[in-house]
Formats: sequence, structure tokens, C-alpha cells
Amino acid sequence: MATLRKGNCYKHVTRAYTRRSKYKAKGFIKAIPASKIVRFHMGDVKAEFSRKVMLVSKERMQIRHNALESARVLVNRHLQKNFGNNGYHFLVHLYPHHVLRENKMLTGAGADRMQKGMQKSFGRAVGVAAQTRIGTVVFTIFVNENNLESAKKSMEMARSRMPGTYSVVVG
Repeated sequence: MATLRKGNCYKHVTRAYTRRSKYKAKGFIKAIPASKIVRFHMGDVKAEFSRKVMLVSKERMQIRHNALESARVLVNRHLQKNFGNNGYHFLVHLYPHHVLRENKMLTGAGADRMQKGMQKSFGRAVGVAAQTRIGTVVFTIFVNENNLESAKKSMEMARSRMPGTYSVVVG
């Protein structure tokens, strides 16, 4: 059974591998896995709110799409439970464009006879990630003044689901 590699393998920023196109000759990456992020706007999109809480990246890194989706689900569930469907507007700012590659390695007895090693080691596309810089806003929650503390708590919960370090900024 194929398993997912640890996120630390893909955390460090590498040269962007993103060339996809609707024209076959110009799309150098042939098979790109779909992003797991389902929604980018949640809650009451049209309402006006007085405060905003942002999750801001403190380092340059890559965040895989499954980590972003996991944090998004956690935050959205916490906000829905506390405010209902209309007490907030939750926004995901990042989109995973960068394609991640993996050179599959065999393990077990006799694997050295079947494996190619580093010959043709370019790897196949296994997932996508979003590249961040210092100061990149990852998530934003718009809430009213009375819901501010709970929104900050939900952002703190999201930090544990993603690689790297983040700060919670209130605006």
C-alpha cells in the first residue's frame, strides 16, 4: 500500500514546478493531481464585519494541499459551531500551484534488483503545494467585535495542522 511521505520532505521551497496549460504542447507537466481544497469562501460572504483575524506566515515554505484542507475544515467547523452559518466570513488565500514530485523507492528483501536507484530519478507528480513567503496571509476570518476571541482561538487551532510557524494578526 502506498503511503504519504512526511510533510517535512516537501516543506522547503524549491524551484517552482507549475507549467500547466490548456494547450497540450505547452503544458510540460502531463498529469497534475487535483487539489483537495474544496472551498475558498465560507460563511456569510456578503455581510459586513467590523474585525478581521489573519493567519500570517513567519517563514518561507511550502504547504501541501492536504494540510491546507485539514486546517480549513478544522477552522470552519469551529466557526460554524460557535457562530452558526452567518456570524463570520472565512477566506482561504492560498492556492496550491506547485506540483510535488516523488522518486518512488522500494523497500524489503530483493528491492535492489528491481529498483532503478537514481537513474531517471526525476520523479512523478504526487501532490500539489502552495509556496509562501514571510508575511503571506494564509487564512482570514471576518467577524464582529463580540466574536473576536473565538476567531483567534480557531486560528490558533489551525496552526497545529500546518507546517512552519505563523502569527495571528488582528485588524
